[in-house]
Amino acid sequence: MKTMRRSLFILALLVVGYAFQYGWRALPIISGYGAKDICSCVFLGGRQAEDVIANELNSFPLKLGKFEINKSDSSATGSVFGLAKRKAIFRKGLGCTLLVEMSEDELRNQKISLSKTVNTDSSFWPHGDQLTDSIYKKINYKKLNTAIDNAFIETDTEKIKMKRTRAVVVIYDGQLIGEKYATGFNKDSRQIGWSMTKSITNALVGILVKQGKLSLDEPVPIAAWKMDDRRNITLANLMNMSSGLKWEENYGGPSGATDMLFKKKDMGIYAAKSPLESKPGDVFEYSSGTTNIISRIVREKVGDENYYSFPYEELFHKIGMNSIVLEPDAGGTFVGSSYSFATARDFARFGLLYLNDGVWNGERILPEGWVKFSSTPTRGANRREYGAQWWTNAGEKGNPANRTYPNVPTDCFQAEGFEGQYIFVVPSKKLVVVRLGLSKKDDFDMNKLVSQIIENLPE
Repeated sequence: MKTMRRSLFILALLVVGYAFQYGWRALPIISGYGAKDICSCVFLGGRQAEDVIANELNSFPLKLGKFEINKSDSSATGSVFGLAKRKAIFRKGLGCTLLVEMSEDELRNQKISLSKTVNTDSSFWPHGDQLTDSIYKKINYKKLNTAIDNAFIETDTEKIKMKRTRAVVVIYDGQLIGEKYATGFNKDSRQIGWSMTKSITNALVGILVKQGKLSLDEPVPIAAWKMDDRRNITLANLMNMSSGLKWEENYGGPSGATDMLFKKKDMGIYAAKSPLESKPGDVFEYSSGTTNIISRIVREKVGDENYYSFPYEELFHKIGMNSIVLEPDAGGTFVGSSYSFATARDFARFGLLYLNDGVWNGERILPEGWVKFSSTPTRGANRREYGAQWWTNAGEKGNPANRTYPNVPTDCFQAEGFEGQYIFVVPSKKLVVVRLGLSKKDDFDMNKLVSQIIENLPE
């Protein structure tokens, strides 16, 4: 009996120890996620804190946290049972940054040269927001609007299964032909892109390739990698998510991805410390760490003097994408994997740039062949094919019968983000569809929405 009691006591200690260790790792992720999210939604999205808490932060385990906004110093804080307190700071032009591995004074005193703001509200679409009265005779607008309306209709009473669509924008042949917003949102509402930001990072790389500052086929310029087998990783390997680096893209608890986003000052530097586990180019592994490595490379190639104005002057302002804000980590590098806030119309403009092969109003912004490179599948990803920081609809191993969106053409390629953020580009139909929302199960039916829109377009 004594032996059994001793064994049970030791087992109990191990369980308590594991629970303590897990909580020590997990609680800062909960409080950090909530502080950053509510900060951005309030100060960039223009929403009320109570609304964000009731929606974005009301599922388990986020609902365990307590989150507050302090408008006097433009910040947000989060904690769990009074523990693991985290703070996010809002700075104009930069959005919100989670305070990690540095003091608040250090973050607030960073010297950053921002791009000048541009206002094109009075310009006509697509560069501005003024719409013409263009009507396409062969479009069935009644059925088109019904398809859009259906994206907002809730068919399930369980909150976890609700669609929670907040915006849909449809662009055909360069013109905005359909648009709708949920209550509380409108054409001027900035919303988060989450992993759609990866596709924006793709564009920044493309611009540097066009300028001759980066090459896809050359080894990545990271000094530490030159000392081991990582020296063989090319920029193309990173873009295709086939670097061979070990990574855990798991958001259900502590992992490489959550530690990077909510515990690390320099996300790209942290991710670049990952060891090699397979030959570069052989294995696809979806990795936000990989994209943040790319984002760090972009910063180093541009240089800090011009880095914070570079995306705006070389990309966003040229295509009228003037609402967007890219948010940096505490070390000052844009979180290229996840943190962009923009209006639905601006995300649609970004899709339109790719629909037009990287050309805007006669100016080539992305190099020739870049869109083809970005949208061409390389290796199978369990169930889908991946291009270069864009998903494709080619089907697993190039088999159209196995594509994720079976009623959408195979030439479609997509920017996709957490909780149902989408930019669909369908070249054969001259179509761009943007959907933004808060689908907690991340399973909004884009196949149905896009295919129904296509049904009502000219042949």
